[in-house]
Amino acid sequence: MSFFDKFFDDVGIDLGTANCLIWVKNKGLLINEPSVAAINTKTNQILAVGNEAKKMLGRTPPHIHVIRPLVGGVISDFEMTREMLRQFLHNVQEKDLKKFGFRKAVLSIPNNLTEVERKSVEDSALSSGCSKVFLVESPIAAALGAGIEIEQPHANLIVDIGGGTTDIAVVSMSGIVVSKTLKTAGDKINEEIIRFIRDEFKLIIGDLTAESIKINIGSVLPLDERLEMKVRGRDLTTGLPREIIVRNSQIRIVLSKILKNIIEAIIETIEETPPELVGDMLDRGIFLCGGGALIRGLDEVLRKEIGVETRIVEEPLTCVIRGIGKIIDNFENYKGILESFKITPPNL
Repeated sequence: MSFFDKFFDDVGIDLGTANCLIWVKNKGLLINEPSVAAINTKTNQILAVGNEAKKMLGRTPPHIHVIRPLVGGVISDFEMTREMLRQFLHNVQEKDLKKFGFRKAVLSIPNNLTEVERKSVEDSALSSGCSKVFLVESPIAAALGAGIEIEQPHANLIVDIGGGTTDIAVVSMSGIVVSKTLKTAGDKINEEIIRFIRDEFKLIIGDLTAESIKINIGSVLPLDERLEMKVRGRDLTTGLPREIIVRNSQIRIVLSKILKNIIEAIIETIEETPPELVGDMLDRGIFLCGGGALIRGLDEVLRKEIGVETRIVEEPLTCVIRGIGKIIDNFENYKGILESFKITPPNL
């Protein structure tokens, strides 16, 4: 342990569209909260971030805005992202009062970000109190979190269905050979569910209700048991409250349209992969992670449509941050796969 280890932590950050997860070296996952912030526009004061802010979605007066500062895996509101991340890191520091700050931070990013977008991610961490920032592409981190030996010359097809993006990548020799990123992911599913409920039942619902429908009764295959859920919202015609019953067979129609786009993108990725690596996929299969991996029957549909064994990784929701945690805890072994754009003093 160096002298500075007594005073500074190294952190890994999965700054996702839906959730922000923070891993601290040798301590594990300490923060796992929604990427949401609430601000009072009269005073410009941040009222809440994470779970507390998410509870306010759709329930606030006009002067309180509840913002999701990341859209489609990209920072859309830099100031709010910085303040949200600063608050999360402050919460981490409160758990260990002996620490003064953060020496190194490793952040995951979607694999198709432009230089400007990558720079905005880096700057958000730097301005939140991290001295040196490294970036790693999400599929690489996901592969590490899934326990894959990424340094070997074998194809590993990773499909990470997150909140804002679906990252599809073939990983070999510690790098990405072929990749695609879709804006079709968890948030898009919520939007389609809201649209379906409005068109089919003439009922207006919010994001939280749509997400609850997706989690509780969403499936892409017919199920042995019939799932249904009571849904409340505002009647489109009368403007009054109304309750309906939604069945999983109805939501399956919505999910099937989304799944079609993901399957097409996976097939296109495989078609662009070198033949030797394509052969590996028959042996190693497809690794499915992210929140979307939990949709009932998704792995089975991919297996049938693509003809390749598909498996859901252990704890798919935290797969990326666990991969980042491996990097943080064994930094010297993995620093070759990281990108670093700027070092700010002190260089610790």
